[in-house]
Amino acid sequence: MRYYQPQKQYQYFCGVDLHTSTMYLCVQDQAGRVQLHQNIRSRPGPFLEAVQPFREGLVVASECVFCWYWLADLCRAEGIEFVLGHALYGTRLGAFRCHLPIEFLSPIC
Repeated sequence: MRYYQPQKQYQYFCGVDLHTSTMYLCVQDQAGRVQLHQNIRSRPGPFLEAVQPFREGLVVASECVFCWYWLADLCRAEGIEFVLGHALYGTRLGAFRCHLPIEFLSPIC
């Protein structure tokens, strides 16, 4: 399995637990301090509003689920680095259970 190798140093890591109608975000800084824990609607507007304070130096990671395409497209259009994680990798880490997964996803970036 290949692991994400960042091309530059990021200031913030955003893990996204993405569902059809909601998404749970966790943004951490480089020291691992949680800057944001928030459950929002799975729409471009709420996502961009939530990550606005962290846009400079942000990388976003999401599990590969059926509804990830729009988030990847939005991040690309907005110039935000996006990383897609394999669901099996997250499951092996115990990462995609309840709302704790986000804290596991963020450092994976």
